[in-house]
Amino acid sequence: MLTQDNRMLLSEIADLNQLKFELNHLPAVDVGEFIAELPKERQAIAFRLLRKDQAIGVFEYLPQEVQESLIESLHNAHIYQIVEAMSPDDRAELFDELPAGVVKRLLQQLSMAERQATSTILGYPEGTAGRVMTTEYVRLRQGLTVGEALNKIRRVDRDKETIYYAYVTDDNRKLLAVVSLRQLLFTLPDALVGDIASNRVIKARTEMPQEEVAQLMKRYDIIALPVVDREERLVGIVTIDDVIDILEEEATEDIQKIAGVSGDEEALSPPLVTIAKRLPWLLGNIALYVGAASAIAPFQKIISTVPVLAVIMPILSNTSGNVAIQALSVTVRGLGIGEVTLLDTFKLLRKEFLAGLGTSLALGTALGVLSLIWSPANERWISIVAASVMVVNVLVAASLGTLLPMTLKRLNLDPALISGPLLTTTLDAIGFMTFLSMVSMALQVFPK
Repeated sequence: MLTQDNRMLLSEIADLNQLKFELNHLPAVDVGEFIAELPKERQAIAFRLLRKDQAIGVFEYLPQEVQESLIESLHNAHIYQIVEAMSPDDRAELFDELPAGVVKRLLQQLSMAERQATSTILGYPEGTAGRVMTTEYVRLRQGLTVGEALNKIRRVDRDKETIYYAYVTDDNRKLLAVVSLRQLLFTLPDALVGDIASNRVIKARTEMPQEEVAQLMKRYDIIALPVVDREERLVGIVTIDDVIDILEEEATEDIQKIAGVSGDEEALSPPLVTIAKRLPWLLGNIALYVGAASAIAPFQKIISTVPVLAVIMPILSNTSGNVAIQALSVTVRGLGIGEVTLLDTFKLLRKEFLAGLGTSLALGTALGVLSLIWSPANERWISIVAASVMVVNVLVAASLGTLLPMTLKRLNLDPALISGPLLTTTLDAIGFMTFLSMVSMALQVFPK
């Protein structure tokens, strides 16, 4: 891993020959990180210093905005060579972000085989197995011996994305069995591949959602998963590096949705990008809080009559909101990683309700004691109301934080669509309305 000190040392090298030597002797991922952090005008210079094989490796590790910038600034022939050498799935991901005119020009320059592989992947919907797979895999025909299979892998498949699994198909590419490289290496050359291959193949269909692909590979602890079409023909494989990207993408998306951040904002995004990603949610949140404020508006006279309510209400609001976010986060994560399913809805709700019951009693007692301390002698009855509302609101918060994502999942929608700000604002409106209504009724019994 390239440390900050090493980055600074590389940045200070003025001799281009020395910098060329250093960059070509570093791992591609470290060089990609170094170039990505350079000023835009220096990125193309540094990239031109790389050997062709190093440049191909480094290009795939660069952020997409840097890749786009290099495509615009580098000589066309140089870019065509790099794009031609990319794996089909990485190339398809790059093309997703480029202008249509640039994609058309690059596609025309690809060899027939690479153009067809890229077009195949781009033809599947985003977020599916077909879109994240690569068409570079080892395919063996029925009837080959182990020796013939190994010779074929040495001669033809040395540049495939992974050779650890080989897939046995018939002449129509229908997937029949799978065999590992370990099995091939430790079996006599004259043995038939069909005799040692397993016909119990774990596979995905092209239309399977990418998160389900990731869960399937995690469940069965495999580093590559074959992808078949509706006729059971092998069309590609999803590899472990793709799964890591999928899991990171899904986790990032869920976290940002829960926090109320739109899009895929990065930690070091430019300020204008940050504003564009966050401001819509914040403006929407204001609109939501207008609803919560509307619940308070009819009780302004009561709040002025009992000023201690202004101290108690923020605690009630923040506490129930935090409880809801905790339940929501645990539920969304459980659904995301396959820890729970829709069949576990009642079990999960029961667990959250029981936990919420214990939590609500403790929190209600705490708020009741604080209200008792803060209230004048003739208003100490407020502590009972505050404690009771806290208990109810926490139970409602825990229940909604569990039920809402499960309901969305049942409707085949993303559970993370229930954002934190939306849930907490809803709970604020419910809590304020309940609390102030009970105080209003209590004032009829305990007049000022």
